[in-house]
Amino acid sequence: MQPAAPPASMKDRILVVDDEADILEMLSDLFSGQGYEVMVATSAKALRALFEGPQPDVVLLDWRLPDGDGIDLLPNVESQWPRTEVIMITGDSDIKAAVKAVKLGAYDFVTKPFQIDSLSVLVQRACDHKRLRQRAEKLQDTVSKLAGRDSPVFKSPAMKAVLRLVERIAPSDASLLITGESGTGKEVIADLVHSLSHRAQGPLVKINCAALPRELIESELFGAVKGAYTGAHADRDGLFRQAQNGTILLDEISEMPLDTQSKLLRVLQDKEFRPVGGKTSLKADCRVIASTNRRPEDAFRDNKLREDLFYRISAITIHLPPLRERREDILPLANAFLKRFSAQAGIAINGFTPAAADALQQCEWPGNVRQLENEVQRAVLVCDGDTVDVPALSIPRHPVASTAPGQSNLAGLEAMERDAILNALEQTGGNKAAAARQLGVTRQTLYNKMRYYNLPQ
Repeated sequence: MQPAAPPASMKDRILVVDDEADILEMLSDLFSGQGYEVMVATSAKALRALFEGPQPDVVLLDWRLPDGDGIDLLPNVESQWPRTEVIMITGDSDIKAAVKAVKLGAYDFVTKPFQIDSLSVLVQRACDHKRLRQRAEKLQDTVSKLAGRDSPVFKSPAMKAVLRLVERIAPSDASLLITGESGTGKEVIADLVHSLSHRAQGPLVKINCAALPRELIESELFGAVKGAYTGAHADRDGLFRQAQNGTILLDEISEMPLDTQSKLLRVLQDKEFRPVGGKTSLKADCRVIASTNRRPEDAFRDNKLREDLFYRISAITIHLPPLRERREDILPLANAFLKRFSAQAGIAINGFTPAAADALQQCEWPGNVRQLENEVQRAVLVCDGDTVDVPALSIPRHPVASTAPGQSNLAGLEAMERDAILNALEQTGGNKAAAARQLGVTRQTLYNKMRYYNLPQ
């Protein structure tokens, strides 16, 4: 049985280099039938003549050619087609040389006579490896751009340091804790870590620990067997099971019940978990990333996070500073959002007026990057001209450090945050859900802030 052909939208190109006509014909028919685009060459000279043409995804390169050896051609192939994977075709007597070729950069080798099914699987794996490598290179370029070469999105030293750390730790399987206020981009960093890891081909499963009822969170995480509880009419896979060979993100882990945290601790220690009502344990083969908008010391004090779990999940910790502490990033981020949302809306908007840019720079952004993103999206939709001016913005025009009666003890930044909340509530007619969206925070965060500032609820 032949492996399934690759999707038409991802049609791979195979080049077969061999001087035996029957092998060329057999492999051409085989891979064409599987949906590949097939090219052929019968000599080293014919191969070199193809260097100016389209780049193949995989080259099947015979070791013995009438005018050269494959190992001598390998550097030329890699130089001309650096993103092409090479599979050497050898005879039994050439095994040592084939191993040498792999050490020099070939993806793998097969020996004649080869098994058709095995060769098909190997070619598909080589194509998958090439796509994964291209994806990793693209992401590396993205990280480099974010960190600061051409029109960087992040100019602040703090975020450049975060991105350098992401590049270093992504390839490992170490557990990771991401901290920072709501809206700072914790989920974006988790996405980037997963995409740059060796688990990128696997799933990235996300769970908001604050959004699940206490009685359901264990079955959501670990699954349940039939009859484990009322309504469990069949076995159910949990999120750890769904995340096998990938990554699981436990968002707002400090909102997870403490008894569930103790079970999670055992999962991290033993690398296995047991479904609710189950009698056997299953292997937990996934990387664990956790995030929280609480400071760990506050979570310990409020009995929201077990210290032993914290030390287990924080093998590596990444802290994302609030946007007000890295003002160098405000305008680059705003321009990036403007470019995206104006393209989506089909509206030609060239940028921000100096007054609007100054207003963006002066705002305290209590909802951080998420609030800025929402603000720019709104501005694109209400903008009258080809540049965004102050009237298109809903942020406070002139934030000041003055305080309302009874709030004289507020620090300047807190006063600005309070003013931003009051402004959002005023603009939404007191609709807290809409105000939270405008600020880029959850409703629960908004309620917490309103209680903190003694605002009427």
